[in-house]
Amino acid sequence: MTKLAIYPGTFDPLTNGHMDIICRSLHIFDGVIISVAPSHKKRPLFTLEERISLIQMATENIPGVQVEGFDGLLADYFRKKKGAVAVVRGLRAVSDFEYELQMALMNQRLNIAIETVFMMPSEENTFLTSTAVKEVAYFGGDIREFVPKVIADALYEKLQVSSVQY
Repeated sequence: MTKLAIYPGTFDPLTNGHMDIICRSLHIFDGVIISVAPSHKKRPLFTLEERISLIQMATENIPGVQVEGFDGLLADYFRKKKGAVAVVRGLRAVSDFEYELQMALMNQRLNIAIETVFMMPSEENTFLTSTAVKEVAYFGGDIREFVPKVIADALYEKLQVSSVQY
């Protein structure tokens, strides 16, 4: 039996911190579905379709990874994914925990089958946020060590800036 995990998020953009969680999840699960949400609260820089495409390119050489969009309640989406046994969420800092715990408890209340697995990023990725990466890129800073190359290229193009060479 294949055990799948769902890794939901906005991923605007996907960072090496996300990549770290994806790869390490594959040590626990047979496959990971990266479920890209449109985000009604945030104002994503990239469209849902752009984010899906970029994530597919960034993960194309990682066996066991699927990428798809979803809208609505995670609890409903989880029901539709046969073989999904858990939701994976990354925790960078204590400040993430309260929000993530509330979401995990709400999801479990809505769908008793949902188990949430919290994963810490590797130490070198703990500080990474999509917001910080966008900010650095906006001002022409070098983001190549923080995101996959395809993401860096797309971000610089979207922001119409070129990276400062260090």
